[in-house]
Amino acid sequence: MAKFKAGESGNPKGRPKAVPSTVGGLREAIAKQVPQIIDVLVQQALAGDVQAARVLIERAIPAIKPVELPAVLALPSGTLTEKGQAVLQAVAGGSLAPSQGAQLLTGIGTLARVAEVDELERRVKALEESRGKP
Repeated sequence: MAKFKAGESGNPKGRPKAVPSTVGGLREAIAKQVPQIIDVLVQQALAGDVQAARVLIERAIPAIKPVELPAVLALPSGTLTEKGQAVLQAVAGGSLAPSQGAQLLTGIGTLARVAEVDELERRVKALEESRGKP
């Protein structure tokens, strides 16, 4: 199988300049029709077409996202288990939103894993020192 010579294209003529790319040409063709498409959708929505109304609303108005206000939560200074129980009690009591409670519990779980790694590192170091290894 012969290779191309350095600096020489495998397709010397290339794509003709007059031929637009498929995607660009399609976008351009659609872009020209957008005002008419919107007019048709509006007319269909006004006539009771729920799908047309949905398309218009979903594209024109951003979805409403719930907003949670910051909550002050005093966690006990005890164990991670006690802190987790305090979060659950706050959610159950209504002083903390369930999604906020879930985020706090995830954070407590991550903290527990970090503490485990720290504890293992401390134990390995103590074992190595007791056996005379650096």
